[in-house]
Amino acid sequence: MILYLMRHANAGTIRENPVLDLKRGLVKEGKEQCMLIARVMGALKAQIDVIVSSPLKRARQTAQLVGTELGYDSQVEISPALGLNASFADFQKMLAKYADRDGVLVVGHNPNMFQFLGRLVTGNGGAAIRMRKGSIARVDMGHHPARLQWLLDPRTARAIYASVTKSSRPKTSRK
Repeated sequence: MILYLMRHANAGTIRENPVLDLKRGLVKEGKEQCMLIARVMGALKAQIDVIVSSPLKRARQTAQLVGTELGYDSQVEISPALGLNASFADFQKMLAKYADRDGVLVVGHNPNMFQFLGRLVTGNGGAAIRMRKGSIARVDMGHHPARLQWLLDPRTARAIYASVTKSSRPKTSRK
């Protein structure tokens, strides 16, 4: 299985009221981050068989926007194993449910996403891997411990995307 772990995109500032914070959706920049990451994933030929999201609005929106841009036509599945208070054991049980899939995209929150990623790639959680909002990691789960193949944040994706879309013509010397 190839596992894509994504932190939800930018949802603005945290609200003091926890009930309101749970309902916080993506801001314009977050929606743009989703589109950009999805385009880069498409360019990298990412094959997604299932998308699983945290129950929170900002993660669901991220999953739906990325899925739509990738041409994913199934329903985004919701799992509390990606919620704010989820444990690594919950996460592992959720992954076991999709063990027969080749490409799985999960969308959640920090600190869970970087902690889960660290535990997957080290086997013991010794790695601290920073995931900015909208970041995505590709992990090959066919090895033990799993292998981190790449990690992209929206800033890096934007720079790559801008550099390859400026001109399709090769530069030539005018000597």
